[in-house]
Amino acid sequence: MSKRNSQAAKSAARERLRVERERQAKKAKVRRQLIVAASVVGVLAAAGGIGYAVVQANQPDYWETAKDAKLVKPANTSGKNGTTVVIGESDAKKTLELYEDPRCPVCASFEQTVGKTIEKDVADGKYKIRFIGASFLDRNLTGEGSKNALSALGAALNVSPEAFLAYKSALYSAEYHPEETDDKFKDDAYLIKIANTVDALKGDKEFQSAVKDGTYDKWALEMSDVFDNSEARGTPTLMMDGKKLTGSDGENAPMTVAEFNTAVDAALKA
Repeated sequence: MSKRNSQAAKSAARERLRVERERQAKKAKVRRQLIVAASVVGVLAAAGGIGYAVVQANQPDYWETAKDAKLVKPANTSGKNGTTVVIGESDAKKTLELYEDPRCPVCASFEQTVGKTIEKDVADGKYKIRFIGASFLDRNLTGEGSKNALSALGAALNVSPEAFLAYKSALYSAEYHPEETDDKFKDDAYLIKIANTVDALKGDKEFQSAVKDGTYDKWALEMSDVFDNSEARGTPTLMMDGKKLTGSDGENAPMTVAEFNTAVDAALKA
C-alpha cells in the first residue's frame, strides 16, 4: 500500500468518526431537551395540583354552604326558625326539655333505658317534652353525622310527632346506634335503612327524598345553634322550669327509670 493510500484511509476514518460524534452529540442534546421539557411539565402539573388542592381546601364545605340555604321548617314546629319542637298534650302544665346529640353514646344509653318511660308519660299527659338537638360532637370528633341525623329527624317530624319519637328511638337503639367515633349517620342510606324499621316512615318516598335532598339541613343547623346558645353544657341534659334534672349523683342526667321518675316527680311538684 502506498503512503498516499494509507493517508487517505486514515483521513476517511477520522471523518467517519467526526460524523458519528456529531450524530451522537445531537441525539444527546435532543434527549436532554426532552428530559427538561418533561421536568417542566411535571413541575407545572405538580404546581397545578398543589394549586388545585389549595383552592379546594379553601372552598367552604357543604354544611358551610347550607347555612345560606333557604330555611324549610318541618311541620309540627313553632317559634323562630321552626326550632321549637314540643310534643304532648296541650293542657299538660309542665314541659320537660330534652337536649340530645344524635352521635352521643350516653344519649343512646339514656334513650334505651328511659325513652319508653318518657313516651308513656307524654301519652298520659304527665308533661310535654321539648326536644333540642345538638351537633357539637361533629365539631369535637369531626364529621357530619349529628347534623345529618338532625336533618333526618326534621323529615320525620314533618310526617308526624309520633313518627319523630319512633324514629328518634330507632336512631338511639342498641341495634343501630354507632360508636361515637364512627360517623355512620352521615350516610343517608343508613338513615333511611333505620327509618324503614319505623311503621310511620317505612317506604315513605317523601321522607326519603327529604333525607337525600337535605331539605331540613338548614333547619338542623338552626336547631344546633339553639343548643349552642342554651345553658346545657353536654348531652343528655334534662331541664324543667329552668332547673336541671339529675340522678343520684346530683350532676348528671338520671340514667335509670327509678332515678328518672324520682327527679321528674320532684320537678312536677316544685
